[in-house]
Amino acid sequence: MIGIVWRRFKKNRLSMAGLCVISLISLMAVFAPLISPYDATSVDVYNVLSAPDRSHILGTDELGRDVLTRMLWGSRISLTVGFVAVGIAISIGILIGSLAGFYGGRMDSLLMRFVDIMLCFPTFFLILAIIAVVEQSISTIMIVIGFTGWMEVSRLVRAEILTLKERDFVLAAKASGANDFRVITRHILPNALSPVFVSATFGVAGAILTESGLSFLGLGVVPPAPSWGNILTSGKDYITVAWWLSVFPGLAILITVLSYNLVGEGLRDALDPRIWRSEK
Repeated sequence: MIGIVWRRFKKNRLSMAGLCVISLISLMAVFAPLISPYDATSVDVYNVLSAPDRSHILGTDELGRDVLTRMLWGSRISLTVGFVAVGIAISIGILIGSLAGFYGGRMDSLLMRFVDIMLCFPTFFLILAIIAVVEQSISTIMIVIGFTGWMEVSRLVRAEILTLKERDFVLAAKASGANDFRVITRHILPNALSPVFVSATFGVAGAILTESGLSFLGLGVVPPAPSWGNILTSGKDYITVAWWLSVFPGLAILITVLSYNLVGEGLRDALDPRIWRSEK
């Protein structure tokens, strides 16, 4: 199965390009302490708003800090927020979707009405409201994004379980005496996670974009800790004299989010059995 999906995924050149970009950005984030040319928080008053040159490839900011260094360290924060937030969202979504789809009846109605209520709130404004009343930190951002992004996953899991729970292999597991927990975790969920993987890929892109937006508004990562969003925030005040403060972090966000979306689309096509049958 994995080999078939990988062979199909490799045929999509745009998705492979996105995967290569994601791999490169991830490696840069992991090895940021080794490849960063300067200290991310050190101030240099003699190089304030210096244009890109040999000593500062992407220029410096209003405090003389090297932009390349801050972007490398900012990538660690952005990717960490993306993965942790999506991990939280997927965990909640799988739990609620599994309970609703497997048991049905009143539990399904209750949980799905709760999902509908959550979907009524504009997600970004809900995040803003929560962050406005709790302590502002990276962990808070990850938790809030995760707790406000699980609804789509729960619906996907519920839909998959509704189609799987009456299959012969599930009925055989129940007849053999397996309890509900074992039936769900060992027999149903492994066959229901394909759309979740696709949703998770898109979710990482959305979480990175949300974190950047919050940091841009001053409600995300607290300075002097660097993130792509707060580098953009400082850049908007100097856009006429220091274009690099807006262009480079903006391109980083654009390229990263686009790459994750391309990988998500490639996974969606590679995991779709209807496309397999049409190609035979």
